[in-house]
Amino acid sequence: MHHHDIELPPDTDPTVPATARVYDALLGGTANLAVDRAAADVFAQHIPQARECARLNRSALIRGVEYLVRAAGIDQIIDIGCGLPTEQNTHQVAAGLNPEAKVVYVDHDPVVVAHARTLLADDDRAIVIEADLLDPVDLLSRAELRSFLDFERPIALLIVGMIMQISDEQRPDDVIATLMDALPSGSHLLLTSWPDTGESEQAALSAACLATLGNGWIRPIAALERHFQGMAMVPPGLEYIPRWFPEDPDRPVADTAALEPYERTQMAGIARKA
Repeated sequence: MHHHDIELPPDTDPTVPATARVYDALLGGTANLAVDRAAADVFAQHIPQARECARLNRSALIRGVEYLVRAAGIDQIIDIGCGLPTEQNTHQVAAGLNPEAKVVYVDHDPVVVAHARTLLADDDRAIVIEADLLDPVDLLSRAELRSFLDFERPIALLIVGMIMQISDEQRPDDVIATLMDALPSGSHLLLTSWPDTGESEQAALSAACLATLGNGWIRPIAALERHFQGMAMVPPGLEYIPRWFPEDPDRPVADTAALEPYERTQMAGIARKA
C-alpha cells in the first residue's frame, strides 16, 4: 500500500496533520498524508529520538496487551485512540495469545477509522468505532460497542499515547472515571503518559507536540498516578517504559539514572478495578 492510496473520507482537510497519522508516520507506516510526514519531521527536529519515542510507546502497548490477555485472562479490549499503524496492532497481539479475544478500536479521526475498517474487513474479532475519548458517555452508549462486548465480564480499557493530548481543562480524570465506572469488577486500565520531572527532553517532547498538533502536556508523576482512580496498580506500578515489565515485575532493570533521557519521556501502568 502506498501513501497516496489512502482513501480520504469527505470533509478531511489534507492540510492539517492528525495525531494518529503523525504517530503512524513516525513508526514508518502508510496510514498518513504528506502533511503528517512533514509534522513527523518537525517532531524529529525537536527530539532526535522522536521515532524511538514512538516505538517505546508501541512496546508498552504490546507488553501491556500481553499481560492483560495472558496473565490477567482478559479477552475483551477497548483501545481508544488506537491510531492503527501497520504491524503488531492490539487485536493481532491479543489474537496471538487468545484467538477468541475481541477488540474494539475507537478513534475520532475519520482517516484512521476508514483505514482501520479496510484492514479489519475480514476480521470478526475486531471492530472500529468513530467516537471521541472526550465524550465518554456517547462512546459508552454506542450500540456496536454494547453488542460486541459483554459488559458483565472484565474488559481492558487501553488509553495509550492519548492522555497527554487532553488538557487539564478537558478533565482527563473525569473522562477516565466515566469510562471505568461503566466497566465491571476485574476490568483493567492500561495507560501510557508523559511525566514532568523537570527534564529538558520531557519539555521538548511537549513543545514539539504542541507546535505540530496543538496538544501534548507533560504532568507531574502525582498527577499521572491520579489517572488510575485509586485502583490497585499491577506491579511494578507506574514506571518508565524501559523498566516496565508487568509480566515479570522482579526482572532486573536499569536504574532510572541509567536510562537515556528520551527513555524518561514516557511511563506506563496498569491498574485493576476491584
